[in-house]
Amino acid sequence: MSILIYAESAEGKIKKVAFELASYAKKVAEQQGTTVTALTINADDVSVLAKYGVDKVLKVNQADLKTFNAKAYADVIKQAAQKEGAKLVVLSSTTDAKYLAPLAAMDLDASFASNVVALPESTAPFIVKRTAFSNKGFVFTALESDVKVIALGKNSFGLIEANGTATAEDFNPTVTLDQIKVENVEKVSGKVTIADAEIVVSAGRGLKGPENWGMVEELAEVLGAATACSKPVSDLDWRPHSEHVGQTGKPVAANLYIAIGISGAIQHIAGINASKVKVVINNDPEAPFFKVSDYGVVGDAFQVVPELIKKLKEFKAANH
Repeated sequence: MSILIYAESAEGKIKKVAFELASYAKKVAEQQGTTVTALTINADDVSVLAKYGVDKVLKVNQADLKTFNAKAYADVIKQAAQKEGAKLVVLSSTTDAKYLAPLAAMDLDASFASNVVALPESTAPFIVKRTAFSNKGFVFTALESDVKVIALGKNSFGLIEANGTATAEDFNPTVTLDQIKVENVEKVSGKVTIADAEIVVSAGRGLKGPENWGMVEELAEVLGAATACSKPVSDLDWRPHSEHVGQTGKPVAANLYIAIGISGAIQHIAGINASKVKVVINNDPEAPFFKVSDYGVVGDAFQVVPELIKKLKEFKAANH
């Protein structure tokens, strides 16, 4: 038996979230005296997974699975878990995985826990710690079924290098064509996505109009960050709806979240509260966002942000 993780990839490259899953699964495997198997779908170089504790990689390479489809991918996970006799399947909390994990649990007749943020409190019974109430509290959940599926919260565990070796095995699951029918896929190329970003630079109506977003994009480029926005901004069509973050948009659990000209409505804060460090730039000292920020700058964004970009560029130039 082995612990199975689904190692997500994009355009053939393994995502960072997969390394966090591997690190987590390795620690659980050490507790249980078992091994870690990673499932990859159309990934190129899978050897890097061994660095974070994976013992075996099941490599799926099928052109029909090039485009993500939750139903089809869930079936692949089911077949991989059954092949390996896995009693624990670990996925991430990415946008794709939030559709995928419940389907995989259903296919495996497994109990499911999302937003897991720590190693199991115990393994018999299997109890996990999860975030609740929009990251304002925690809940301990016991999973009592034979097979268990959990989704690990992004940036909740970190990366732990194991420096091991892994065997790779080609895996050819059976997937029916009606499972992989996809009508439309929207992609943004050449940019860091919100789902994968370590740093997110977000802005709101304080920027006054879409014509002023150049400095937000420049700051994001300097930091290697993703750009995001508040709900009113996407509602006004200043920015694409894919950039809307918050409780009613995409949740954010970045290591650094920078909010520019966002007052801090409760729905927005609830959706980004899992971010580790929150920096707020706002000219209103009474803005609610300052109450939950780690660092705050009271000032005009049109003066503060260009100066911040300038200083960051100087710092990067001096350290290259």
